[in-house]
Amino acid sequence: MTHAALRRVLGLAWLLGAGAALYLALFHRDVIVDRLRAASAESLVAGGAFYLLLGCLRGFTLIPATSLVLIGMMFFPPASLFVLTLVGILVSSASIFYFAEALHLDELLLARHARRIDRVRALLDRYGLPIVIGWAFFPLAPTDLIVYLAGVVRMRAWMCLLGVAIGEGGICAIYIFGGDWLLRR
Repeated sequence: MTHAALRRVLGLAWLLGAGAALYLALFHRDVIVDRLRAASAESLVAGGAFYLLLGCLRGFTLIPATSLVLIGMMFFPPASLFVLTLVGILVSSASIFYFAEALHLDELLLARHARRIDRVRALLDRYGLPIVIGWAFFPLAPTDLIVYLAGVVRMRAWMCLLGVAIGEGGICAIYIFGGDWLLRR
């Protein structure tokens, strides 16, 4: 299979999956909450596994992790929620990173935007870790986008994921532990 055919097949699969997930998240959020409630009522492990699955798939939809964290706060203790959320974010980020590489999007973007991609690559080569940490920590910037770009410019995967872990770990800790503290007051 050629790169172009693979790119089309994977792109179509992504669009279908993202569309279905967005449809559920926007128009049938109660289904997600009900499934999570049923799974966590059955056992904390089953609820955690379902939450982790949602967290792993969330990145492909570009839905912020915050929405999943807010739902999870109703069902899990803060430490468990933090670990599940961070693992889900890292699996999702790794998937996006390698998805961008598998599609050979760098070739496509280099053909159209060579100077911009070279500039992004130079910035990520020189300041990659601080850029990813800052981007992942900033609540209004979609972390999945910087991971996608890091995959396109072939930043080192471990550096990208470390930056995501630090940045998202910090903001999620504030959301989860700060939110728990506020709810207990």
